[in-house]
Amino acid sequence: MSYFVKALFLFIIVLGMQSCYAQFAVVVGAKSEVAAMSADQVASLFLGKTDKFPNGSTALLLDQSSGSAIRNAFYDKVTGKNEAQIKAGWSRLVFSGKGTPPKEISGSQEVKKLVSANLNAVGYIEKSAVDASVKVLLSVD
Repeated sequence: MSYFVKALFLFIIVLGMQSCYAQFAVVVGAKSEVAAMSADQVASLFLGKTDKFPNGSTALLLDQSSGSAIRNAFYDKVTGKNEAQIKAGWSRLVFSGKGTPPKEISGSQEVKKLVSANLNAVGYIEKSAVDASVKVLLSVD
């Protein structure tokens, strides 16, 4: 019985850790001309179907670290795909010369710093990290 209780406790902890990152925001710099995007538009960018914002400017995609909980939550909720499917899709695009995968960034603070410095950069961060340096294009709970 104690094994079952320990396993249940571990499951609850892991589930709680993932829910910490379940709320995120897709952001650009505060001075960006892009005002909002739908989940489908964001998915098209991060799946390599387009490299343009709705206003026609070219987007510089910023991804969180591979294997991170926020990255997994972002791709699951916005694209409906897991990290392995995303990597496979980008591998095909790179091999065919039709795309460049998002730049991998380590953490929300670094994403905020880069989107603030580049009007064409777009990334995703925890909702709790949103401040005046960024503009929220899409918010996901």
